Amino acid sequence: MKSRLRLALGQINCTVGDLQGNARKVIEVMRRARQMGVELIAFPELTIPGYPPEDLLLNPGFIKDNLKALDQVARATRGVTAIVGFVDMTDDIYNAAAVLHDGVVAGVYHKTYLPNYGVFDENRYFQVGEEVLVIELNGAVIGVSICEDIWYPADPMHTQCIQAGAELVINISSSPYHRGKKDSRLRMLATRAYDYSTVVAYVNMVGGQDELVFDGGSLILDQKGEIIAKAKEFEEDLLLVDADLDAVFLERLHDPRRRKEKLDSYPERKLKRVVLKLPRKKQTRK
Repeated sequence: MKSRLRLALGQINCTVGDLQGNARKVIEVMRRARQMGVELIAFPELTIPGYPPEDLLLNPGFIKDNLKALDQVARATRGVTAIVGFVDMTDDIYNAAAVLHDGVVAGVYHKTYLPNYGVFDENRYFQVGEEVLVIELNGAVIGVSICEDIWYPADPMHTQCIQAGAELVINISSSPYHRGKKDSRLRMLATRAYDYSTVVAYVNMVGGQDELVFDGGSLILDQKGEIIAKAKEFEEDLLLVDADLDAVFLERLHDPRRRKEKLDSYPERKLKRVVLKLPRKKQTRK
């Protein structure tokens, strides 16, 4: 287990359809984060194509160009690991999160819960993911999920935290603003962090697209569900925290719930684990 992890959340304004512009913005923010000694940085849901891409997703050329832009970002990840939203394509297309490490796409997670209510229409475009992803980065065990996934109390967090031992869960999101949304979002995230005794890092999109406004307000909460860092609202921001993972372990020693839940015959989803290593480096703030 790694005692501390220097984590950053890149709360950025992505433009729908501007694949190259979005990729350049991610690369620039990663450059700044690398200078601050960041080991892991996460960006919002569907960072590369922008959110929501809607009928652009019906153009196979757009999907392929989105993959090329992702590869461009991946090549810039020397010395830092990044989680970036994109559209994956296999037999179908998926709302996905790429784990970029050492110049390559080291792992991919497909969104499990596709919202199809209110302003959301994701079932029209995407296939449902079937695997749960955790990554191990220099000893830290980290779960990855996308937006709606964390609003459900069971999987993927149950498998990530209870079965795989994730000490940190990163949720990349493009959650539009409406009155009261900030409070309900915070209550939900605090509940997830407390129930699973895990650090939760939530990175949200900022900006506007058509009738949608994204308010940012990215959050990092500790294992007790208390806010330890919060990004600006309605502005781009780079949020940086040295996450104390020893505190997660200590909290779990005093809480028997996880031991009992691990023995339950809960039907977990298929788990994929990706092991990564970064060279040790001196951490400085600039």
